[in-house]
This record gives sequence, C-alpha cells and structure tokens, in this order.
Amino acid sequence: MRIYGVVGWKNAGKTGLMERLVTEITGRGFSVSTVKHAHHSFDVDHPGKDSYRHRAAGAQEVLLASANRIALMQELRDADEPKLEALLARLLPVDLVLVEGYKRDTHAKIEAHRIETGNALIAPDDPTIRAVASNTELSLDRPVFDLDNTAAIADFILGEVGL
Repeated sequence: MRIYGVVGWKNAGKTGLMERLVTEITGRGFSVSTVKHAHHSFDVDHPGKDSYRHRAAGAQEVLLASANRIALMQELRDADEPKLEALLARLLPVDLVLVEGYKRDTHAKIEAHRIETGNALIAPDDPTIRAVASNTELSLDRPVFDLDNTAAIADFILGEVGL
C-alpha cells in the first residue's frame, strides 16, 4: 500500500488539503483511505448510546455495524498508542493512504503552511517533507505549491508514489 502524509502546525490547512486531495484523487479513479492522528483524547461515541455503555462497562473492543458503515472502537486502557505501521496494517488494501499528522514518522510528506499562523516551516529540518503547500511564496530546496492548487499537489503526490 502506498502512503503519503500531510503535516503542518495547527491551523495550517492540513484537514482542508486532505479533504480536497481525497476528492481529487478518488475523482481520478484511485481508491483512497485516510489516517488522522489526534493529539488529544477524542471520542466518536456519546454517553447514553449503547456502544458507549459497552465501552464504559469495560469492553476492549466495540464494533458497530449497519447497512451503511462499520466502526470499530478499541480501548487502549493502559497500553501504548499503536505505531502508524500497525494502524496501516489494519486497513483494507487501497491505491493510496493519505496520513494527516504523524510528522515524526519516516514516510514521505507534504507540509501545509499558512503565513498568518506565524509558525516556522517544518520542512527545512525534515528531509521526509518532499514539498510544501503554502498560501505565500517561499524559496526552498524542494517544490512549493499554492495551498489551493489541489490538482498540482495531487499530481505531485501521485507521481511520488508511482500512481
């Protein structure tokens, strides 16, 4: 499975870029899955729902299934957070997995950057970042794309992974 990452600091435009890339790349006939890293506790379940009650009672895994989707929630309890490669191994095969976050992992990435956030670029100190998508002109030793030029960014990523 081919993977490519989208990284950047908070409010840099990562999620919007991910969304546009999924639309663009699936529109070209490729299958895409995504992995999103959350730096905080999150919940896809809500108090009072049956599945929440199952987890609160101590279930290690709760699988919800319907005619439209399935969701598997696994409680880590005191276990370590799984590594990205272990999570990728759980996915069904697709042409491309886009990964939002996991900026310290070794897969190839593009950095999303918005000048108004005031954050420094990650790319100059990270060789795994192969390009930058920004809303300002930058002079770097790697390609720089307009953050809103989704087609060009998709072309670059697909070329990088050989699709």
